[in-house]
Amino acid sequence: MRVHPSQLVTGCLITKDVMGRTKNPIIPKNTLVHPIHIQVLKKFLIESVEVANKLSDGSPFVPESVDDEPIETQPSGSSESSQQLPFHDQYVQAVQSYKKWFSDWRAGASIDIKAIREVMVPLLENAVQEKQEVFKLHNYSSTWDYLYHHSVAMSVMASYLAYKMDYEYGEWIQVGLAGLLSDAGMAKVDQRVIDKEAPLTEREFEQIKHHPAHSYRLVENIQALSRPAKLAVLQHHERLDGTGYPLGLNHTKIHLYSQLIAVSDMYHAMTSERVYRQKHSPFKVLENVLKEQFGRYDHTVIQVLVKEMTNYSTGTNIRLSNNRRAEIVFVDQTHPTRPMIRLEEDGEIYHLKEHKHLHIEEILD
Repeated sequence: MRVHPSQLVTGCLITKDVMGRTKNPIIPKNTLVHPIHIQVLKKFLIESVEVANKLSDGSPFVPESVDDEPIETQPSGSSESSQQLPFHDQYVQAVQSYKKWFSDWRAGASIDIKAIREVMVPLLENAVQEKQEVFKLHNYSSTWDYLYHHSVAMSVMASYLAYKMDYEYGEWIQVGLAGLLSDAGMAKVDQRVIDKEAPLTEREFEQIKHHPAHSYRLVENIQALSRPAKLAVLQHHERLDGTGYPLGLNHTKIHLYSQLIAVSDMYHAMTSERVYRQKHSPFKVLENVLKEQFGRYDHTVIQVLVKEMTNYSTGTNIRLSNNRRAEIVFVDQTHPTRPMIRLEEDGEIYHLKEHKHLHIEEILD
């Protein structure tokens, strides 16, 4: 039988050579498994091994299920042609795929997690090497296709933040998949409510507030999603102070995966053009989060977002909110979104901390 290394126990008999990227087997066939062998298999990211159906003592080997906690392996290798594409092209393909999936879900189809992984895992793997692109995703969406862009962008950003927080490969992939599927339940919301170009009524917003529960019902039986990932789908609109939905949970019951998606959701929503809400500068959004959203989002996740967004150095070229160009000459760590700058046109020095009407609109480098 074929099992995952995490299902092995002492006394299992390997019945087929376990090969890696070397000429010789990592573990040869007819090896009796000991704890060291299990560690080696995990170290080499082996996905499965062939074993006998009986243990060395003659008793039947009944592997425990690992369906609830899937093990991710790196690299995915699931779509070599996709991985060779530039990040932006991969992203656009993912958005187009999501449109089709969303249409299928609206028609009653279940979620095809295999198809989703084939598209999303290579994109997520590429994204962790493309920081500048990750924080520009809001530039790609328009009002009419915001929903599709938003789901893919949430996935990419949440996965990237998890990666920067030193999550294991499998964890940040699971975070990314959860981010993509968090709004799948919008397919169960009245299309007229989704497409409405005016502010929603209270009754319409109540429909929207049910979408995390709809999303959870779509993913709850998917074995390739871990339990924390499924919780994140359900909880991505919960807030630490208890003001979120659908359950009004507080910080004691909200999984950190949920907060990674919540912060990504908030950032992309506020920086994107939407039907009845104007987009804001990413740096203005960061300031808003630091000043007004304290206590609603996880502090560590927010700090990672701010650090990644403001990790510019002396000499970085920027565009200001008044469209003038400038160069950063000094970064004040107590006000990372408001460095000291030198204007390109006349060389005048400004400390943005003292000019509240101005903010950084875009990093040009």
